[in-house]
Amino acid sequence: MEALLVVTPSNNPRPVWPAIWRGIKCRCPRCGKGRLLHRYLEQVDTCPVCHEPLGGYNVGLFLPFIVITVVINVIAFVMLDMELNGRGNPQTYLFVLVPLAAIVPLVILPSCKGGIIGLLWAKGWSDELSR
Repeated sequence: MEALLVVTPSNNPRPVWPAIWRGIKCRCPRCGKGRLLHRYLEQVDTCPVCHEPLGGYNVGLFLPFIVITVVINVIAFVMLDMELNGRGNPQTYLFVLVPLAAIVPLVILPSCKGGIIGLLWAKGWSDELSR
């Protein structure tokens, strides 16, 4: 019979919601002071303040799912508002919703990536554990 590898949490449980909130602000999920992302979406290897290793967290395909969900909800809300207020003609949709659909993902991508990294850090799910 083979032994199973079980990853158990440490004695110091990491708080999930503060880590996610710090990640959304693009800050280190541990200290909340160091930058989490270098440039636009490039992840730092370690926190410059507390030296927590942050390079082993891969957001994978979860990031596009979160971004698409947020963008669809924003556009649906704007479309509903335009229809209910009598501004729902095709030209208005073209000039408002197409730029909105292009700009909103670019604005929220870093915050969504930071929030996911914060969640992964709080749960202790790292790519380095699977290697």
